[in-house]
Amino acid sequence: MRYARLGLHLLWGALTIACTYRFLNDACRLWLKQRWSRQLLEILAIRLDTGFSGASRGSLIVANHISWLDIFVLNAARPMAFVSKAEVRYWPLAGWLAANTDTLFLRRGRGNHALETNRKIAAMLSAGKDVAVFPEGTTSDGTRVLPFHGALLQPAIDCGRPVQPVALAYFDARGQRTSVPAYAGETSMAECMAAIIASRSLTVRLRQTPVIMPDRSSRRQIAAMARGAIAFGLGLPPDDSPETTEKKELPGFADTEALPTSCQGAASHS
Repeated sequence: MRYARLGLHLLWGALTIACTYRFLNDACRLWLKQRWSRQLLEILAIRLDTGFSGASRGSLIVANHISWLDIFVLNAARPMAFVSKAEVRYWPLAGWLAANTDTLFLRRGRGNHALETNRKIAAMLSAGKDVAVFPEGTTSDGTRVLPFHGALLQPAIDCGRPVQPVALAYFDARGQRTSVPAYAGETSMAECMAAIIASRSLTVRLRQTPVIMPDRSSRRQIAAMARGAIAFGLGLPPDDSPETTEKKELPGFADTEALPTSCQGAASHS
């Protein structure tokens, strides 16, 4: 039954985007994105426990990364744009949905494209739109927070926009932290989906930590501060040994070192 409801929900989302989404204003698009994401979590029997409120509009949202669900969890709490690796654009259906719902695609290893992506992020932030990134550049099993890459934090520095760290964790029906939703290691998407659907219930807890204003800090310093705040919020050690954690690359933050970009000229390049 959950598989059937999930398929119908994806179909409904695709039809909405194809027929009406592009004709709506930003406020209506954000409302639809949030409602669709909340309904997805409901279908999967995932309860959203969020303390995510009060962040300034036009914030760069920085979160730890565990599952493909993370994007919908954040959108359910507060709809926003995301940065994703370019390969996701070619995923069946999911890539098309992402491309039509304010996702920026980054081609890793290409400095010029990273600079252009930073300009687009800066334009969105300057227009009062939230943009989310996953600075780990990959997923973990949720038992630790991997080192953060600072490349795409540059637009927040250039525009003087707030960086809002958000700590994300999943719990089972007994209130114990669980790795069931984790898309990490050798786990396939099908296996991950089956494990989530087989769970009687899950809770995802979302907590914002104190906001970071760029001021005179470098992007590496801000990345370290954000990572430390998230690890502390999750009660996890700030372990700097990513090789000890199984991981799988997912839509999120790339490890390419982006070049600094000017906020003043961002809008003209987006």
